[in-house]
Formats: sequence, structure tokens, C-alpha cells
Amino acid sequence: MLNKVIDFLSSNNEVSFATVEAGKPRIRVFQIMKIKGTDLFFATSAKKAVYKQLKENPFIEIMAFKDKVSVKCSGKAVFDVKEETKQWIYENNPVLSRLYEDYKGLDYFRMQVDFIDYYDLSPTPPLFKHIDLVTNEIKDGFVGDRFSK
Repeated sequence: MLNKVIDFLSSNNEVSFATVEAGKPRIRVFQIMKIKGTDLFFATSAKKAVYKQLKENPFIEIMAFKDKVSVKCSGKAVFDVKEETKQWIYENNPVLSRLYEDYKGLDYFRMQVDFIDYYDLSPTPPLFKHIDLVTNEIKDGFVGDRFSK
């Protein structure tokens, strides 16, 4: 199941990205720049509000959606990305070079994913799986009947 989720996020890398500011949710579209294991890598500018929000409260959620499948990941932002990974992200994501002169003009972080919710609304009844990466548990259920098994 985890491989299926990673493949889905790789193919649907433009995600809704939620942070918190002064106790209120803030959401925007972000692009997953790289996936390594269950870590999702992103880039932003220290001049943006999202950077300040992440520094004040690193807990985030993202959601990718296509057709009748959605994947929600919950975790936290960690600003410990290696230099070679930063360079790779910059060189392999053409949107960045259009906006920034050099990879050093950005701040890079990874989302350390703790929980994944996988929804597939195409079968009847719809499918729901909750993946807890902290305890390595997967709970099955149906939408509307969470964790029925």
C-alpha cells in the first residue's frame, strides 16, 4: 500500500499544502520536488509567509487528488536538507530556475510524514486506509465507517 501511495504522489505532485498562522489554517498549492522513502521535499523562499509559518509551527498537512483518489499526509517540516539534494531539486524542477537565479536563493525542507490517509471513492463501498508511519500500522475501513476492521 505504501508503494501505491508514493507512486500516486509522484504522479500527482501538485498538492494542497496547509500550515497554521496565529491559530488559523493557511492553505496554498505547493509542488513536491522530490520523494525519498516517505520524506517529501519542498522549496520556498525565506521571504514568504509560509516560511515564517513553518518556522513558528512545523506541523503541516498536504493533500493530492486525482479522479476519485485522494492522499492526505500529516507530518512536520524539517529544515535539514543536504546540499547535494538542494542542488538536485533546483536542477530538476524547471519552475525554480525561472523564479530564482541560483539554488542558494531558496530554503529547502522535507516533510517528515507521520500519517497517511488514502481514500478511493471508485469502489462501492469506497475504500479508506490509514497508514501510521510512527507505529507501522495500517488500518482498513470504508469512508463513513472509519477503521471498521
